[in-house]
Amino acid sequence: MTPPRVLIVAGSDSGGGAGIQADIKTVTMLGGFAMTAIAALTAQNTLGVQGVMPVPADFVLAQIESVLADLGADVVKLGMIGSAATATAVAARLEALGSLPIVFDPVMAASSGSVLADPETIAAFERLMRVATIVTPNAPELAVLTGRAVETLDDLAAGAEALAARTGTAVLAKGGHLPGETLTDLLVRPGAPARRWHSPRRDSRNTHGTGCTLASAIACGLGAGMAIEDAVDRARAYVQATLAAAPGFGAGHGPMGHSLDADPFGRITGD
Repeated sequence: MTPPRVLIVAGSDSGGGAGIQADIKTVTMLGGFAMTAIAALTAQNTLGVQGVMPVPADFVLAQIESVLADLGADVVKLGMIGSAATATAVAARLEALGSLPIVFDPVMAASSGSVLADPETIAAFERLMRVATIVTPNAPELAVLTGRAVETLDDLAAGAEALAARTGTAVLAKGGHLPGETLTDLLVRPGAPARRWHSPRRDSRNTHGTGCTLASAIACGLGAGMAIEDAVDRARAYVQATLAAAPGFGAGHGPMGHSLDADPFGRITGD
């Protein structure tokens, strides 16, 4: 089977737990072929973000054009965008791709709380959301995107419905920031019944990169031809598995275990 080609437009995490690094690991583990257009560089570790350097919009587009001209793509995954100019330029380019699936994780802050998108960039997300197949905000991101409080599960549902109606896009609203022992994610699509997923909350500090990982896993599924619900099912299962396999690196919000403790040489040699 030919692996789905996943073009990732996102920021680099020097600590390896989130961003492009988490995206590549996820896509590779789920059988896809990862390609990248880096939109921002960060000096970052498990304790926080020490510096951010956006990549100029024209060079982000150059990376995208280079990939599409030769390798092509079956799906696009968007993460940290870097600037309003890049958001606008990327949206314009993606609009020309027609029906290609697009997964947009509207990254605004790192797990440590460090800001990764200024108000001008967030305002420019509107056009990206309208071109996306599915948008995957967490509760704080959904609150910013809708201008309404998201503090309960009912708030999450109302916010997701409002965003889906406004953009015409499927919204997977993630409930990990809400209180309670059960984590609920909610998928809302215009003209379709809502779908909820529930899972026990895992008490762990090693959650850096969960949003990037989930969105990339969904993208890999869509690129392989899976329906949205099936792609979300598999993506959530992969995130749960990577949380359980976290290596415990760093003194802050640690990375997840994307390799799932796999031994590729054992599989190759049959040992």
